[in-house]
Amino acid sequence: MKKVMVVFPHPDDESFACGGTLAKCKDAGHETCYLCITSGCKGRSGPFDIDCRKKLAKHRELELKTAAEVLGISRLDLFRYPDGSLQNADLDELVGKIREAIEEWKPHVVVTFPPDGVTGHPDHIVTCEATTRAVEQAEASLTPAEYPDLYYVSIPHYYDHCPDHGPKPAVPITGKVDISGYRKQKGEALKAHLSQEYSVNRAYPGVIDGDFGVIGCYEYFTLVRSAGKAIEPVSVGGSIPVIEL
Repeated sequence: MKKVMVVFPHPDDESFACGGTLAKCKDAGHETCYLCITSGCKGRSGPFDIDCRKKLAKHRELELKTAAEVLGISRLDLFRYPDGSLQNADLDELVGKIREAIEEWKPHVVVTFPPDGVTGHPDHIVTCEATTRAVEQAEASLTPAEYPDLYYVSIPHYYDHCPDHGPKPAVPITGKVDISGYRKQKGEALKAHLSQEYSVNRAYPGVIDGDFGVIGCYEYFTLVRSAGKAIEPVSVGGSIPVIEL
């Protein structure tokens, strides 16, 4: 049994980035944990009549809890930092909170966004920096056998169905997880974030209506730290190896 911790800034990031992998981990008997840094109070409200950010934050937390149940996430920590302004947060404090969770829960694997945030979102980028530093700092309190592997997650097909374009990838992808048997769970988790139907429809058109055909069979990762040492990721060329976290 492994413990897999994912660290993302917003409710729904877990489903977009690695929902199939989380469901697969649960099915394999692994424990999964999600540290959600904000409650997404600056997101859209979708079909719901929500007139203030406080209400939207509460609503999105409920959506996240539903998605977490779908994906089998066994631990959900809500940090409740202000959405959209993590670049103004006390970075050392945020690093400390993530580090404390790592030291207490002792995950075998930690997953977060890459340095480009996949979409370039400042909250994504700050979360990457804070999580990377937290993993490095946690090693001072862990035994070598307890050092987690650190992966960055990528969504190379995020912009396939919308006119926008993300930043040039900051790191090469070094492995992919086969989620072909878990596309339904990923789709149902995305559907749970109904307030964010605009974002879901842009990246995965049809999913909100129950058509999961657009969801691919793989989720993509880059191993950047293992056994207490940084790993310089190297492009694997045309064939990305299938891995398990």
